[in-house]
Amino acid sequence: MDEELITDWFDSYSDDIYKFLVYYMSTPDVEDLVQEVFIKAIDRYDSFKGDSSPKTWLISIARNLAIDEARKRKRQDWRKLIKTYDDRTDISPEEKQLANETKHQLHQAISKLKQDYQDVVILRGIEELSVAETASILQWHDTKVRVTFHRALKALKGKVKEGDYEF
Repeated sequence: MDEELITDWFDSYSDDIYKFLVYYMSTPDVEDLVQEVFIKAIDRYDSFKGDSSPKTWLISIARNLAIDEARKRKRQDWRKLIKTYDDRTDISPEEKQLANETKHQLHQAISKLKQDYQDVVILRGIEELSVAETASILQWHDTKVRVTFHRALKALKGKVKEGDYEF
């Protein structure tokens, strides 16, 4: 095991893992899970074959930990947090409020999708992972990712009640 490599991965990917878990778990309190991802990565380093990028492998670990955590808590409403525009200074308070309402509506619509659709929308649409990375994380074929993402977006658009959003 190369602890220096895992440290480099932490420096490179911890923010991505954090962001993924925030969307996936619907809570900003995921720091412990981020650390657990890297502990699992250390424990399972021998199973990393290099077939995918380290980021993809780590997000797979994060997804599995998030699923386990959700099962423990038996929480169905797993996505309540959409990143806000709080750090932006170039938009008015009214625009911030409208953006927050829009994100809340979108977030609510995502949470009503079936699990496969939620997974692919978060990974492809929010995390902006490639089809291959998403396929690796979900252990699907590329074609299934493309088809499911297309269907998920169609279903998501049907669930959004107001506004015209670009997906």
